[in-house]
Amino acid sequence: MSEFTPCKGKTACRDDGERCLTCGRSLAEIEQTRSLIDALADFAITQGYDNVEEFAGYVAEKVVKKIRHRLTTTSD
Repeated sequence: MSEFTPCKGKTACRDDGERCLTCGRSLAEIEQTRSLIDALADFAITQGYDNVEEFAGYVAEKVVKKIRHRLTTTSD
């Protein structure tokens, strides 16, 4: 696995057509991440959640648990 480097913001982005020169992530990875975040935001808005921080925290915890589970089951 590689280390994730978060975006520093759109104004900090500089790219070579393939990768962001600031964070090192591929433009395809950045676009897919944005798309997933947009989908989660749209879902929360559609559901009318007032406690979006709790929703986001729940999703983050579930993602971490799922990744750890998959890594332990595939490394056996």
